[in-house]
Amino acid sequence: MLGSLIRYVRNFTVSILFRKERGIVLLDFRRYLLGQKVINIQTINPWSDKIYNEEERTAALDKAIVWLLHSQDSMKDDGFGSYHIIKGWTSSYVETSGYIVSTILNYAKTNSQDDIIARAKKCGDWLVSVQKPSGGWQGERIEDDRPEVVFNTGQVIRGLVDIYHVTGDKKYIDSVTKACDWLCGIQENGGYWQKFAFKGVPRVYDSYVDAPLLRVFEITKNEKYKERALKNLNWILEYKQLENGWFEDCDNTIKHNDRPILHTISYTIDGLLECGLLLNDKKIIDAAIKSADKLFELFNKHKYLNGRYDSTWKGSEYPICTGCAQIAIVWLKLYKHTGNIQYLNAAMKMNDILVFIQDRGKEEASDTLGAIPGSYPIWGKYEPFAFPNWATKYFADSLMLERECLKIINPNKSK
Repeated sequence: MLGSLIRYVRNFTVSILFRKERGIVLLDFRRYLLGQKVINIQTINPWSDKIYNEEERTAALDKAIVWLLHSQDSMKDDGFGSYHIIKGWTSSYVETSGYIVSTILNYAKTNSQDDIIARAKKCGDWLVSVQKPSGGWQGERIEDDRPEVVFNTGQVIRGLVDIYHVTGDKKYIDSVTKACDWLCGIQENGGYWQKFAFKGVPRVYDSYVDAPLLRVFEITKNEKYKERALKNLNWILEYKQLENGWFEDCDNTIKHNDRPILHTISYTIDGLLECGLLLNDKKIIDAAIKSADKLFELFNKHKYLNGRYDSTWKGSEYPICTGCAQIAIVWLKLYKHTGNIQYLNAAMKMNDILVFIQDRGKEEASDTLGAIPGSYPIWGKYEPFAFPNWATKYFADSLMLERECLKIINPNKSK
């Protein structure tokens, strides 16, 4: 507790007195703390009525992509890093570089930008070059030189599969096949992963690994990949999801496993939903809907989502921006699947909040311009005083999927 307090005092002091980003921290003081309104004894956050139009949303998406590309330019290699107000740029994150590739490829597809495709390919080639002999990819930042991690490996597979679909280059499929063989080889008989899992404990958010396995199965027709994905999915549904939709063993820590973060809850739901849709399996889709609907209910009631939720869905801690964007993505996918306009409305309202957080209304250096912070306000416990690249990645994904959903309503509308 004391150590945490000392870190926060230091971060506040250094940020406000010595860093060029002091204005961002002070802005959050003004917007979040001083701007709160209290109605009928309930705190209503100040951004709840802010609505952004199509042009403003497009500008927000463009700024997010520019920042991601700036992140890549700031690295010594072709991966993507994160920016911390106190320490500056990290080295590249192997895991998040993998799924950021998918984001910028999607953006390039809708914006016809060959230079971005070339950047994605460079990142993919770098990821292939740092693949471990086992077939897995390391955890954390590249400079940490850590062992392989199950979850991280799944996310690199996502990006390489997407590059393969764009380029047709067999080396990417050779790489992901090696990775999938490794994942299958270390899975426990119970269907979960423990060896090479983060912190060495089974976690339900590996549903977000099952989907890449299924995508490689679609390409290779190797039944083993489908079987192992199903084993993990069945373990989650049979043993780890409560009747109210909450998940056991869902946090990325051991200490706070009784109240996981929205980030990993959303990973779990999105993984289930993606797998259910790939398999056309109503049981898996319904499991995802059960959890997504609970968060939908909480969001409609409070107009925001907390950073953590316990087994009764009681929230705590400041909002985690990554998780907010991820659950918006889930709701948008559910809109596409069900046609329920309420999912689309909730996702658009969540995206309004995220655009508000990104729209700091002041001049910024390129290290932060367009980026989404880990938490709102920026001093929240998750990635405090930092702009993790995955937060901006999911923000961009959500805006692009929202635009796609709006075209379903009005297919004749121009880009």
